[in-house]
Amino acid sequence: MKIRALESEDLHFVHELNNEYSIMSYWFEEPYESYGELQHLYDKHLLNESERRFIIEDDGERVGIVELMEINFIHRHCEIQIIVAPSHEGKGYAKFAFNEGVDYAFKILNLHKVYLLVDTQNEKAIQIYKKQGFSIEGELKEHFYTNGQYHNAYMMGLLKKNRFNL
Repeated sequence: MKIRALESEDLHFVHELNNEYSIMSYWFEEPYESYGELQHLYDKHLLNESERRFIIEDDGERVGIVELMEINFIHRHCEIQIIVAPSHEGKGYAKFAFNEGVDYAFKILNLHKVYLLVDTQNEKAIQIYKKQGFSIEGELKEHFYTNGQYHNAYMMGLLKKNRFNL
């Protein structure tokens, strides 16, 4: 298992994930994105310092994505997002990807905090995040609209000092 930088040849894989309703509903995103739009976004953000995108691989097979978004080098924090393809769920990829993504944020980018938003009803994900050291910092009421209704979200965070017991 490894993570590596997202390359243009990975876009077809990303396109499939971005158009899967079961995935995008957890990301509070509309499962609709054309390949052309994805290519445009890739080209536009290629040199963007506020984002890092990685592919999760296992024996050369793409199994998911890790993204560090909204990287802020003044306040030294970012948001982390992970998608594991439905056919590869339950195999430890999310845990691996979180470790790698968080370590990259803290050890390579020298960030102070990594945070995420998660649907309060997504108990499986919340448990994964808590096992990685994230704690609930607050609840955002009716913050996202998906599948015909509003959902609350937790903001969860992890400080570098708590990750490495500094």
